[in-house]
Amino acid sequence: MSKPLKILILRFSSIGDIILTTPVIRNLKVQQPDTQIHFATKKQFSFLMEENPYVDKIHLLDKGINDLIKELKTEKFDYIIDLHRNLRTLRIKTALRAKSFSFDKLNYEKWLYVNFKVNKLPNIHIVDRYMDTLKELGIKNDEKGLDYFIPYKDEVEESWLPESHRGGFVAFAIGGGHYTKRLPISRMIELCDRINKPIVLLGGKEDIENANEIEDFFQTRSESRGLDPLMQAMNKKTVIYNACGKYNFNQSASFIKKSQVVFSHDTGLMHVAAAFKKKVYSIWGNTTPAYGMYPYQTSFVIFENNNLSCRSCSKIGFKKCPKGHFKCMNDVKFDFYLP
Repeated sequence: MSKPLKILILRFSSIGDIILTTPVIRNLKVQQPDTQIHFATKKQFSFLMEENPYVDKIHLLDKGINDLIKELKTEKFDYIIDLHRNLRTLRIKTALRAKSFSFDKLNYEKWLYVNFKVNKLPNIHIVDRYMDTLKELGIKNDEKGLDYFIPYKDEVEESWLPESHRGGFVAFAIGGGHYTKRLPISRMIELCDRINKPIVLLGGKEDIENANEIEDFFQTRSESRGLDPLMQAMNKKTVIYNACGKYNFNQSASFIKKSQVVFSHDTGLMHVAAAFKKKVYSIWGNTTPAYGMYPYQTSFVIFENNNLSCRSCSKIGFKKCPKGHFKCMNDVKFDFYLP
């Protein structure tokens, strides 16, 4: 009888990219149950794997790559699945000398798309490209989508919500890694008004200022509603619960899990919503779904402005619009109806 395999999966960042690796982990473990699955990532992202039942051991990039390599060498891996493919992972693969399978980042195709607007990117989700690394091992995609596991201590209780939200709410993840991946505040307010339901705003400490402005707008309107016949006639139902900066990521994920539908920029919580099979209304600015990171294996609607010659201007994002007009977000249309 052959000994169980020991496999190392590499993905150092970021939140969304790490969540997108979960089908690789699950399919490996389910289809080869005796395999030991080890996962290496940055220390600040370890919480994404701590509750994953398919991961046997986590290795953390903390003090430096040399310390991590020293730790990994003691494990004697049979295979390495490189889902990051950068200089650090090259150093690890070279040092460990185990057979490796590496994810194709399509950097040349992305460069063509950003610099010349020539789209040679395959119409394949990044998860399916991750899964390609397992072909030689005979592992197939079970088509069950993404995983996200929330520890019991971080599960949101109904009592944490105001009365207005206990009958159901819409989650709106207002954050984004870069300015050009987020709606301007005026458009966030417009979208919340269009949703016209109780909304939980989700985001980190960096989103508190925007969240407070949205909350103040609707609080002021609510206070004036009783005196304004027009407001009463319009039957405005947007009520904001501002959760930005008040909860950790797992708790924000729990809000997503309990929500009816999710609105999100191209960010990590969008992939959490896909993991919980929520209908996702996905908002895209300078980045586009063509990069293959749209919501996976769940129902979704894309909001994007395709009438621009300058988009996509970056595969990541900028602190401000390079052209100054920010039409990818300023002119995007919110065409939807929530019953």
